[in-house]
Amino acid sequence: MSAPPAVEPAPSRTRWARNNVTTSLARLARPVRGGAKPVWRAYGRLIAGAAVAVVVLVLTMIFIDVAGIRYARQAPAWLRDIFQVATQFGLSGWFLFPLGFALLALVLVNVHALSRMNRLVLASISVRLSFLFLAIAVPGLVVTIVKRLIGRARPLVSGEDAFVYKFFLWRVEYASFPSGHATTAFAAAIAFGVLWPRLRPLFWAYGIVIALSRVIVAAHHPSDVLAGAIAGAVGALLVRDWMAARGLGFVVRPDGTIKPLPGPSFGRIKRVARALPTQ
Repeated sequence: MSAPPAVEPAPSRTRWARNNVTTSLARLARPVRGGAKPVWRAYGRLIAGAAVAVVVLVLTMIFIDVAGIRYARQAPAWLRDIFQVATQFGLSGWFLFPLGFALLALVLVNVHALSRMNRLVLASISVRLSFLFLAIAVPGLVVTIVKRLIGRARPLVSGEDAFVYKFFLWRVEYASFPSGHATTAFAAAIAFGVLWPRLRPLFWAYGIVIALSRVIVAAHHPSDVLAGAIAGAVGALLVRDWMAARGLGFVVRPDGTIKPLPGPSFGRIKRVARALPTQ
């Protein structure tokens, strides 16, 4: 009598987690699809925008920075106390930790035990979470490095002298330009806004409050938060463009505009959650 066929053991959680990570990274690195270029990145627009940004930043440093810090120091104590609390919500951890944990939870799902439709729903959610995470983390990381290379003194160190620099010092008190909080706030405002356009006023209000808070608590000059806002917004848009060029969550139209792909409804997400394997 022949021996019964061997039963192949079920893949371990480590194995399918590794497969999920590999698949996700492969999506982000896959070749560009289509030849359309985002209209906002046309060379003429980039040059004009960069020139305007430089001029505005220089004028802000010369004419506004000192006045802004003077006002911050003369502001009522109750106003400073309010903004001292508000400024804490500009830390990137408020976004990156929840998004990171959510992505980790998706990595640990055995997607092969789900139907094709449910796998597509989870893939759509994963792409959106990845976009939000990268759109906030990438500009934040770049600014964290750049600000320490520039070495601009914070108002608490330089007083009313807005032009104190110690390049490459790599100390937090000389890491004023650009503002990391403003970078995070405006990167988040742009990232969430492109996915949920109807809530853009709320997201922009958040970004403006965080930027103002950095000046009111005398942690940054006005030009610092302006530079951070520009860096955060541009960084988030570049991450969006990267993913749109690969058909991940966004699509580049022939006219160069970028449109987010429709995501799953809340009802569909709930049905997928109920179908998730427990083992």
